[in-house]
Amino acid sequence: MTERAEQAQRLHNMGYNCAQAVTCAYCDLVGLDAETAYKMAEGFGLGMGMMEVCGALTGAFMLLGMQDSAGTAHPGATKGRTYKTVKGLAAEFREQNGTILCRELKGVTDGTVRRSCAGCIEDACRLLESRLEK
Repeated sequence: MTERAEQAQRLHNMGYNCAQAVTCAYCDLVGLDAETAYKMAEGFGLGMGMMEVCGALTGAFMLLGMQDSAGTAHPGATKGRTYKTVKGLAAEFREQNGTILCRELKGVTDGTVRRSCAGCIEDACRLLESRLEK
């Protein structure tokens, strides 16, 4: 694991949710301060609080949006490219883990745990790092 992935694990162990852990470990690379990143990602842990899309993965999505977006100066100009990037990241995560849904990763639906939160954070960080600063 990289130093930033290890930092994300430490943050998660301190009580950050999985989205906050990933987002805060990399926030400086996309121009966010840690406090803003923490607050922004709070509603995305535990699969958006509903065991939907994995929080670690959504944290990575937020960071990629920060990196790729042209912002309000050019509305809509970059969203297609960003959607393509996050779709690819999600596909790789799904290929590795069988799903991107928190409830399925944790075995809520069928009793089969596919990946721990720590494992999901590790995977999201690795996939994110392959795309940041490209």
